[in-house]
Amino acid sequence: MNNNHLTVKELPLSERPYEKCEKYGAGSLSDAELLAVILRTGTKNLRSVDLAARILNYPGTYKGLKGLNYLTMKELTKISGVGRVKAIELLCLAELTKRMSREIHQETLKFNSPRSIADYYMQDMRHLSIEQVLLIMLDTKSKLIKDMVISAGTVNTSIMPVRELFIQAVKYEAVSIIILHNHPSGDPSPSPEDIKVTRRIKEAGNLVGIALMDHIIIGDNKYVSLKEQGIL
Repeated sequence: MNNNHLTVKELPLSERPYEKCEKYGAGSLSDAELLAVILRTGTKNLRSVDLAARILNYPGTYKGLKGLNYLTMKELTKISGVGRVKAIELLCLAELTKRMSREIHQETLKFNSPRSIADYYMQDMRHLSIEQVLLIMLDTKSKLIKDMVISAGTVNTSIMPVRELFIQAVKYEAVSIIILHNHPSGDPSPSPEDIKVTRRIKEAGNLVGIALMDHIIIGDNKYVSLKEQGIL
């Protein structure tokens, strides 16, 4: 039989992901092999490892595991060999990794540390294809009252809703606030507009007695704190 169309069970023992994982540990598996274990089965003419490789090389998005964070249900089901169930499994896998990362960083989350804040919210925001503004509201002891998405918009669109920020902050009796927003380009460098609106929010906060503690911009596994930059 042509090796390109072998099922996982027909592969030599040394090439089967399940046996390889059991013998050498999950760290020994390639990205495609790890994904093949999740997929479990391929198609009649395509083994699960090759189907996984096809998914990881889907055109129009990032290659490799990173791309899973961007693929939609519609895009996944366009891939030959991926039906409704497999697409849902992959979407849930991507969401699970985000939640695991958030749980890990939650233990060390400190709202006086830009790095800690960025690490905690990074997985939710770094893969977004649109800009999103997140408001963090704190009490007198800098403890979290509530965090919430205030607005979302298209790339290169100014979406910072200053009025809405303070409506919510007053509603929840926040003493101070922190703002996060993402740059879909992956580059967290603040634009002139980012700096301008940050200063406007700070001034408005001073008038109503709600301090802007920081404005953090999230990129692709990178962040910029305007407080650390000396802008606040």
